[in-house]
Formats: sequence, C-alpha cells, structure tokens
Amino acid sequence: MCCINNNLFVLVIDYDFIVIGGLDKPTNGQVVIDGTDVSTLSSGKLIDYRLNNIGFVFQAYNLIPVLTARENVEFIMLLQGIDKKEREDRAKELLESVGLQDRIDTRPTQLSGGQQQRVAVARALASHPAFVLADEPTANLDSASAESLLDLMEELNEKHEMTFIFSTHD
Repeated sequence: MCCINNNLFVLVIDYDFIVIGGLDKPTNGQVVIDGTDVSTLSSGKLIDYRLNNIGFVFQAYNLIPVLTARENVEFIMLLQGIDKKEREDRAKELLESVGLQDRIDTRPTQLSGGQQQRVAVARALASHPAFVLADEPTANLDSASAESLLDLMEELNEKHEMTFIFSTHD
C-alpha cells in the first residue's frame, strides 16, 4: 500500500510515479491518496481525479507549442471550467511566482529549458492540486537552473503546504 499525505517532499523511482499518478494500475496492493484508493477508480473517475487533484511536471515539459506561457498555465483551468478572468489572474500570479512575469505572452519555443520547466511548474500548480508529481524535473537543466528549480519547488511546498513527489531513474 502506498499512502500520500499533505505537505511532503518525496523521491520515488520511475514506476512508482506512473502508478501514483494513476497512469497505470498497480499489479497488487493499493494506492491511497488523501483517503482515496485511486487504484480502484473507473477510467472516468480517474480522469476527473487527476484533473482536480494531481499536478504533473513532465521531464519533457509537454507544453503546447502554439500557446503562450499564460495560455499553457490556463489550459488546465479551462478543462476544469474556471471562468476566463479567474484563469487569467491565477496564471499571471503563478508565472510571477516562478519568475516569468516578463515572459507571460511568450511561446515555449522562445523560452530556455529552465523557463519552460518553470512554466510547467506553474501549470502543475494552476488547478490547486493536492500534490504535484514531477518526473525528473531537473534532468534537462544545467546545474544552476536545476538548483534554482528545486529551491523554487521547496519554497512553493512550504508556502502552499503542497506535497511534491519527484521521480528519478537513478
């Protein structure tokens, strides 16, 4: 059984990340997150659960190239049905919190790898998730950018009392 509680900073191996994120079912046992056994949810309920409870930061960022940084952050909130003004305000606030206030209307292809990763972090936080899963968040970054990103995530962990779970292949 895997249980996740609030306000943690956790490191897991790759397969655990996939199971915790509800992207695959465990071969045995349970995955209980904040009292919900996600390993038993139907496909539809699992999609809703991920949409409203899990923020994902992917190793390859997975930003939508035709959208600006703001629009990428807003996208998850659009799927949640949040009104336009609230989406815009929250996206701006989140991008400012990750130091990208001057890049809000910039497309991903015009951002550095570190900037793209910070957009991905802001997007992961946009839905007010119970926790954030970060897949090798520093793998594509230089050491200074990696340290800066981890410091930022630690600060967000403390400020928002949000659990961050990191995967590693090492």
